[in-house]
This record gives sequence, structure tokens and C-alpha cells, in this order.
Amino acid sequence: MNIAFTEEQEMLRKAARDFLTTECPKKMVRELEEDEKKGYSPVIWKKMADLGWQGMVIPEKYNGQGMTFQDFTVLLEEMGRNILPGPFICTVIEGAYPIMDAGTEEQKKEFLPKIASGESIFTMAQLEPNGLFDASGVTLKATHKGDHYVLEGTKVFVEMANIANYIICVARTVKGVSADDGVTVFIVDAKSVGIHVEVMPTIGMDKLCEVQFKNVSVPIKNVLGKPDKGWHIVENVMRRGAIAKCAESVGGMQAAVDMTVAYSKERVQYDRPIGAFQALQHIMADMWTAMQTSRYILYQAAWMESEGMPCTREVAMAKAYVNEKYKWVTERGVLLHGAIGTSREHDIPLYFRRAKAADIRYGGTDFQKEIVANKIGLIS
Repeated sequence: MNIAFTEEQEMLRKAARDFLTTECPKKMVRELEEDEKKGYSPVIWKKMADLGWQGMVIPEKYNGQGMTFQDFTVLLEEMGRNILPGPFICTVIEGAYPIMDAGTEEQKKEFLPKIASGESIFTMAQLEPNGLFDASGVTLKATHKGDHYVLEGTKVFVEMANIANYIICVARTVKGVSADDGVTVFIVDAKSVGIHVEVMPTIGMDKLCEVQFKNVSVPIKNVLGKPDKGWHIVENVMRRGAIAKCAESVGGMQAAVDMTVAYSKERVQYDRPIGAFQALQHIMADMWTAMQTSRYILYQAAWMESEGMPCTREVAMAKAYVNEKYKWVTERGVLLHGAIGTSREHDIPLYFRRAKAADIRYGGTDFQKEIVANKIGLIS
């Protein structure tokens, strides 16, 4: 296993850090949070496309850069460190990757160049009000009628559906012998007649939406992969998405640790900086250790994914661990900042809220622990 950064990855990390620090200061992050309509900056989105970020993992033949998933993880860590509101993860993880994995050549030629150029924003509609991450939770009905399907049902926690051009919708086409059978994935024009989108209030203020599909017509050519056999597409999204969210979270942990250490050197109590007190030093040492441990297990999973190795267990282990440590680190950061740590004018609460929101994305801690238990032979 080699998780050391290459020279190119170090250059990418520095370039991303410089760009995000300049283009997306925390003042803009707060403004985008409170923007009820968009929640992202089209100007920054275009600049990112010019840098090739949206097309980083897309093959060169579709106007991408053909870089690895591990390269992509390096970039995501920097996005989490700075906090970049927007549809980046959902467009690449939930849009580009499924099309690269399961799309026809026509679908790849139509959609991948649009993603790489920043022209199209994608998201995936998977979760439903039942809150189940596995295939048994898919009940939105897709009925085959002639040259099209008709979608009927409701999806929740659909990231950035309010500004998406296309929605990758996971639907139930037939009731199979197992829950995995009968799941079909569709590429749906987000502006189709019968789609209603409403932004849901969340602690992360991250534009998760409820999407209602009422008699929505989707042409057969927009089926992604094989009809009734699409659950593996969702599993791939969940696995890569979990790594992506871990990368964001590790970047956020780094920012929280750096902020807290810097503050402890400046804040004076009893004629000494609070960082001089042993009890607080030990807390910050634990924060650093949690961050660094999270980084190691993250990049192990990212490396395995890049190499095409089976890594379901390692990804679930990483997501379960990082979920809890990101929350723990930011909670300690808020506590060590004292009263100012609860103020919206300070940066540490931004990371605290994102840590809470990151937990559920691509499977919460309990869901991931069940996967680990299964993979080590405890659940048949």
C-alpha cells in the first residue's frame, strides 16, 4: 500500500488551497448558506471548471483529465478544509461516475463533456421518507409505458436538486425475489414536467431537497445500465461517496485543529495562554491524533478504490470512524474556544455544523458498522 502523496498531488493540494482561500472566504460561505435559491457560486463553479476540477476523473476522450480517485480525494480534503458550498461531490460522484460505470457510449458522449465543462450539474435521488439506505428502501415506482417510463413517488435529502440540471433517480420497476432485484436507475431532466423541488431545512444549511415525482415521463434511452439490475450502480455511488465525504471531513478536522491550537496560544487566562495548561494540551493532542488517524484510514480506502481493489469493509470502517471523530473534534474545538465558539461570526461553528450534517451522507455510523460486522463474518 502506498498512500504517500506524489509530487503532482502535492502541487494539486497547494493550488487548491490557494484558490479556495482566495475565491471562497468564510464571508462568502456564510452568504451562500443563507442564499435560499442557489447555495453556490456560479462564478466559482466556472473557474473550477476552467481548472479542470469537474472533469478531473473523467477520461480524456470525453474532455476530462483522466486522473485517479486518489487525486480526487486530495482535492476534496482541501475543499473540506476551506468549506466549499456547492454541487461538486454530487455532480462528480453521483453523476459522472455512474455514467462512466454504466452509461452507453451515447450517454457518455452526451453528458460527460457537459460535466467536465461545468455546463451541467447532477445529483442523485436515492433516499426516501422511510430513511433506508439499502435496496429495500427504494419504493418510488417506475412504470414502463411504450417508449418511456413514468416515475411516481418522493425522494428526500437530494443534494442541490434546487439547481441541478439532471437527477439520477433510483426507482423500483418490479418487485423481485430480493430487494436488489427490480431497481432501475434513470437520468432525469430536472426540469421535466411533474417534478417539484423544495429545499429542506438542515443543520448544515447545505441545500438538501425533497423532490416529488408526479407522472414524470423519462425516455427509455435515459435508463442507466440494465433495467431492473441497477442496484450495483447505487452501491458504487455509496462507496465512493462515503470516501468523498470522509475526505471533506478530514479537511474540516484539520481546519478545526489548526484554529483551536492557534486560539489556545492567543487566549490568556490566569496570566498564561490557555494552551499552557496541561489538561487542554492533552485535549488538543487527542484532537490531532483523531484527525491524523482519520486521514490514514481515509487514504487507505481511497488508494484501494483507485487501484480497483475490493474495499467495502475499509470504506465502511473509515466512514463510521470519521463520522464520529469529526463530530468529536469540532465539539472540542467549540468548547476550547469558549463563548465565542458558539457565535455565527466565528468560523469554528461552521465546521461543527458540517460535522453533524456529514454523518448521515452516504450512510450514517450505525449503517456503516453493520457493513463492517457483515464483512468480518458476524452477520450472515
